[in-house]
Amino acid sequence: MRLEQVLFSQGFGTRHECRGLISLGRVTFDGELIDDPDAEVVPEGKVFTVDGNQWPYFEKALIALHKPAGYECSQKPSFHPSVMTLLPAPLRVRGMQPIGRLDEDTTGLLLFTDDGALQHRLIHPKRHVAKVYEVTCKHPVNQQTCDKLLAGVRLVDESVDVKAQACELTGPSSIRMTITTGKYHQVKRMLAAAGNRVDALHRSAFGKFVMPQELRVGQWMWLNGRQDVLG
Repeated sequence: MRLEQVLFSQGFGTRHECRGLISLGRVTFDGELIDDPDAEVVPEGKVFTVDGNQWPYFEKALIALHKPAGYECSQKPSFHPSVMTLLPAPLRVRGMQPIGRLDEDTTGLLLFTDDGALQHRLIHPKRHVAKVYEVTCKHPVNQQTCDKLLAGVRLVDESVDVKAQACELTGPSSIRMTITTGKYHQVKRMLAAAGNRVDALHRSAFGKFVMPQELRVGQWMWLNGRQDVLG
């Protein structure tokens, strides 16, 4: 693949802009300064730099973001900034999209990818990919609360009960709940159906991937691919 094509595929601008970056000596590939946009390279598994910033090459990218409160998971937000503004320009240019959504006031793990097949695999209801939430409730909770959520609750405007896959107490007013479906405001609606209310909601895991404690609010990290999430 020509080096110009590598930069273009990774979101570093138009083909003309990518040629300019390379010709001006602002790009290294696998540790070597290359100023020929037409130089042939093998990008898989390699790292290139643009203006000294390192970028691993991914044909299809997958990243994890520690979402803060106050951001909407939308390209065209209504009342709050878009989560897309938390990503660097190359990731936005290459078409990264959030996998599912988190409410504006929900924090925690949000995955992004430009791999349409992977996105479909992770959010399709028949795939039952688990999402883990740390739930802070308005009122005290006990084992009976967990038992009710595990047995299933009837949501407003739903015809069948919805069950938590797992649920455990983590404090006098907090639980850790795992769900495998993705209904609108599901966790909040389930707690309401169980006679309580969500005061704060934080997603800590998606599939096999547990958000590292060292990933700070507003920061993002590369994942190696679908194996990080699906195992």
